[in-house]
Amino acid sequence: MLMKRVYCFFIAILLFLSSPLHAQNTTEGTEFWVTFGQVAGIVISPLTINSFDFHIRVVGGCDSTSGTIYFTNLGTSIPFEIAPYEIYGYSLDNTEKPAVYNTVPINAASDSITNFSIRVTTSNPVSVFAYRGVNQHSDISNVLPVTALETEYYAISYPSTAANDAYTVIATQNNTSLWHNEDLVAILDSGEVYYRTSLDITGNRITSSKPVAFFAQHKVTSIHNTTSTILFQQLAPVNTWGKAFFVPVTIIGREYVRILASENNTTISQIGGTIITGTGGQHTLENLQAGEFVELEISLSNNGCFIHANNPVGVCSFMESNGTTNPIGSASQAWIPAVEQTTPNVLMAPYVHNQFINYHCALIITSTATRGNTTVSIGGESPVSLSDGNWVNNAEAKMSFYNFPLTNLSSSYIFSNQAGIIVLGYGINAAAPPTSTSYYYLAGSSMRNMSATFTANDIPYYDMFGNMFCENDITFVADIEGIHPNPGSLKWYIDGDEYVQVRDSLQWSKNFATGSYEIKMEVRFEDNNMEIYEGTLKVGCEAAFYANNVHYDSLYKTTFCAKNVDFRAEIEGDLHADEGRVKWYINDVEYEEVRDSLEWSKNFETNDYDIKMVALLANGEAITLVATLRMEILWIKMRNIRTH
Repeated sequence: MLMKRVYCFFIAILLFLSSPLHAQNTTEGTEFWVTFGQVAGIVISPLTINSFDFHIRVVGGCDSTSGTIYFTNLGTSIPFEIAPYEIYGYSLDNTEKPAVYNTVPINAASDSITNFSIRVTTSNPVSVFAYRGVNQHSDISNVLPVTALETEYYAISYPSTAANDAYTVIATQNNTSLWHNEDLVAILDSGEVYYRTSLDITGNRITSSKPVAFFAQHKVTSIHNTTSTILFQQLAPVNTWGKAFFVPVTIIGREYVRILASENNTTISQIGGTIITGTGGQHTLENLQAGEFVELEISLSNNGCFIHANNPVGVCSFMESNGTTNPIGSASQAWIPAVEQTTPNVLMAPYVHNQFINYHCALIITSTATRGNTTVSIGGESPVSLSDGNWVNNAEAKMSFYNFPLTNLSSSYIFSNQAGIIVLGYGINAAAPPTSTSYYYLAGSSMRNMSATFTANDIPYYDMFGNMFCENDITFVADIEGIHPNPGSLKWYIDGDEYVQVRDSLQWSKNFATGSYEIKMEVRFEDNNMEIYEGTLKVGCEAAFYANNVHYDSLYKTTFCAKNVDFRAEIEGDLHADEGRVKWYINDVEYEEVRDSLEWSKNFETNDYDIKMVALLANGEAITLVATLRMEILWIKMRNIRTH
């Protein structure tokens, strides 16, 4: 019989889920907004302007891309073009810096409205990052595309006695109403920025009538009263928050994690952390109310920290400021996605913009079971397994992480694992005498709407298109946050027609005949908004082959960006006894080296290839499967453009 792939779930604490090749929403997109908050008490003037370093980085995707960096306040644009997987950098000049820098009087709880924003648009999907630095104060944030933005956020930051905390909100559409803890504080047009400072913004709820971009922008803080610097991190909307997280640790060896509840009566369990009190967090993991948070200290010696909650939570990790001990970091903030928010490939490069930062690193997170499939391509070379470090395994979470040093400062790195990875990036000072400054940011993940999801035989709806279901009995299970209480708030559709007999059912089963089906789940939420979640169900298979775990019937939807491709065949029934019972063809020419092989690998160059598998069964029946393999091999370089 055909060997079935088993997708196991860590039921009690929601085990890490394999990632799709195509996420519903990712950190990639074609439109982005960003702005910068004040650093300590510094106001831009002719005397201080040269000390500021604001930088935009654009990381290309599979296609050549043209784009613009638009300054709302100035009405000026910087055009750029990048080849596939090129990294383009732009440092703001002395005219542009004041046009993106939001300020209010130091240590005054106040707010302001400006149009100090930047809009990045591109012709094809890219990733965008932003650097904010002044002398030894620095941090980096990933920038979320507008497709990942929403209307509800909670602030997560870290308090300080040195200066007020702060956040910024950027409107992406005209006539956007903005509320701070239910109080209307602004009505913004597209590109306008609301900037607010207060003693501690953590736990404040920010909502809007239309999607906005929300950034934590602390002026200057420290972690447990050590070396001070700024925080800069775009926070994800509540609808992308999850219930299971794995938090890794940098080589510094210790971090502080804030876990914030989005709903009342939230209970958290965790393995690997110690509750910290005295900085505003709760003393218990039980019965947190919306906006309350708990703070944990985690360490490298405990192999990271696994977190699970009964309701969606937001998680940020803060790099510790560790005084004068090498290696040294300073206060830096990184958003930690839920374990479901993985992606197969992450392209990044060292963020070399601060003379005091001399150690750059990628922090890679994946499941322990598939960690060995993780590869890195440096400067466009062929992918290789990770070296120059060690995997750290967390047995309880069944997750692993790897601190990978980025030693080639002029090269780009692409990390790949078709089972899914999340990658953080950080930089610190690791030389004597140490100088305290650092950066910490989310380099790559998906950014799916987690308000509702459904699975078919434990496979998520967004992964269904890449999996052939060899069994005919399919069980569907929905997980929905905040569904409307009225009847008819949950409907299921098969090929466009409602399957009425399972209306309002969170779990149901059906026997499907061999074929392809479009499955749709329609959900009405408490706020009366309607959302639709769709997936393609493919049932019945006597044979199949996979390329890097992508089903042959879905290869045409996938572009492979690394040379090496692993093929695997699954065939139901006994194969013929004679030699030549399994043959593989590339562009109609038999690849004789792998005759009778059910698993094989090969390096391919950029092109489209027709892949054919012919299998001869014992009963004399011949099975022929054909698919198109699309290859786009990396051509990677960096361009850093500095004006003036």
